[in-house]
Amino acid sequence: MHKSINSTHKIAAKIDATSGSYDRMKEVKEFDDSKMGVKGLSDSGITVIPQIFVHDPQTLSDLKPSSKNTTTTIPTIDLSHINSAAHRPKIVDQVKSAANTFGFFQVTNHGVPVSVLDETITAVKAFHELPQEDRAKYYRRNEGKGVMYASNADLYRTSAASWRDSLHVWMSPERAKAEEVPEACREELFAWDLHATKVADDVFELLSEGLGLEGKRFKELTFSENRFLVGHCYPSCPQPDRTMGITAHTDVTALTVLLRNHVPGLQVRHENEWLDVKTVPGGLIINVGDLLQIISNGEYKSVQHRVLANSWKEARISVVMFFYHTKWRENNYYGPLPELLSPEKPPIYRDFTKHEILENYYSKGLDSKSFIDKVTIKN
Repeated sequence: MHKSINSTHKIAAKIDATSGSYDRMKEVKEFDDSKMGVKGLSDSGITVIPQIFVHDPQTLSDLKPSSKNTTTTIPTIDLSHINSAAHRPKIVDQVKSAANTFGFFQVTNHGVPVSVLDETITAVKAFHELPQEDRAKYYRRNEGKGVMYASNADLYRTSAASWRDSLHVWMSPERAKAEEVPEACREELFAWDLHATKVADDVFELLSEGLGLEGKRFKELTFSENRFLVGHCYPSCPQPDRTMGITAHTDVTALTVLLRNHVPGLQVRHENEWLDVKTVPGGLIINVGDLLQIISNGEYKSVQHRVLANSWKEARISVVMFFYHTKWRENNYYGPLPELLSPEKPPIYRDFTKHEILENYYSKGLDSKSFIDKVTIKN
């Protein structure tokens, strides 16, 4: 164990050594090959973050939310009467309004026991707190299937790394094999897949009805059949004012269901201000992705969000489920739903292929609405 700690100190010091001949890609590869992750750097006791994590002044210039808007926050919607004929229309209206104006909302009384929420967070935290040599067994870069544990999925595609490590588990349509998932969180993550998918299906129904469609329309479109889970760990950062937890971006998928612990950091962009998203006990955070904005022809909005580097001693843990479709149209294209279009409401986005959306995602680091911009019909 002492050998592992000493080794981490040496690697951290090596990565941290900067000079006028700084070779970013060389240091990125040294960090990646070490398989220590950000957790390893944090545990080593460094007081200065390596240069590969330092973000540009423009990114760092507005890390704090505006003092003008400290009372505004994303809506919270109670789903306890979701199956009540008397109350459902009001809930549909609330979800529609939140998805249109904020792109983010929290749901309470969603049917998942608090004990399950706690167990899921605890299990993901347990994995990230395994000894470094045990975590390193899962460290790899194989985006798209199975299991991947790595620091920054876009490490080689971005100009500055962020202060987080992530465990990815692909759940559907090709499910990760049980033996591939770390035992520390295996049972809990497979259980969470079922719970989060049930919540997503409920929300998809409400969103569908909000567009004037049948409740099952999004289910018919297989919106919850392509999904993957990410268990993020944002360890304590010695210089949180010099880096990010996750840079500002939008999700390229249709819908996201987010579970997190009590450590703050998530911010949402609303009316050109950054809003802190406060924890609601027992709540789950839902956000609209780029794909849903396109499919709804702009009725629902995908908005920028980010996570600040963690200034707390305790790690920030979040479990994120991303949902999007498996079934494409016969010509392998997708775009705004035809039933939402009319002469009065023409399409504002063109149809696109699966290849286009994948090429856009894997050609760069996380960003905001670059794919939406690409398919927007210019008048």
